Amino acid sequence: MFDFENIFNPTTASTTMSFGSSVVTILIAILLGGIISYTYMKSNPNGYSQNFTFTMVILPAIVAIIILLIGSNIARAFSLAGAFSIIRFRSAPGDPKDIAHVLFAMAAGLACGVGAFGYALLFTIIMCVLMVVLSKFNFGARKSAQKLLKVTIPESLSYEEAFDEVFAQFGVEYELKKLKTTELGSLYELLYAVTLQPATDQKAFMDAIRCRNGNLDLSLTMAPVGGSDY
Repeated sequence: MFDFENIFNPTTASTTMSFGSSVVTILIAILLGGIISYTYMKSNPNGYSQNFTFTMVILPAIVAIIILLIGSNIARAFSLAGAFSIIRFRSAPGDPKDIAHVLFAMAAGLACGVGAFGYALLFTIIMCVLMVVLSKFNFGARKSAQKLLKVTIPESLSYEEAFDEVFAQFGVEYELKKLKTTELGSLYELLYAVTLQPATDQKAFMDAIRCRNGNLDLSLTMAPVGGSDY
């Protein structure tokens, strides 16, 4: 009779690896990776990388294979650690949400590798449902938009209160982040961090700024997420 409790008990770490158990472990890891990848795509309908979704499918299987190879052999663990230490990954800092999915996929592969298939499936389902729910309710989204406003003004215009009236008129919160001179000191370039409300008419706001700076260069861009390097 099939023992339901066995699927919630790790076995691989204390038993000899066999061909059949290894195949089952890898297939389950791939299945969980597919579930995680599919959930990621559904929770990011506005855009996602095909390469990243592909990685989510194979990552749990890779981690499971590593755990299968290591088993309970400490010497083998150290040798594999030495082999992987020569690998260098160079990439730009990723989105925190993507990093969380990578850790999620690795945890699923780790659980499969030690033979805890029941727990692997259980926490995969729980976490996938959680991701879908958080995405559905748009959890943590800001109603206001934080952007960068770059304005060029003539030296005859005082930069300290140049646009105070415009900001007050449109209810825009602002902070002057950077000031520099251009064109041999004849112009000032101001960089503001501004917070725009959903009801703010951005075109009217930009037109009002243009009227004050004499129609010189003006740009409004999205502020870097959590960034402080303006």
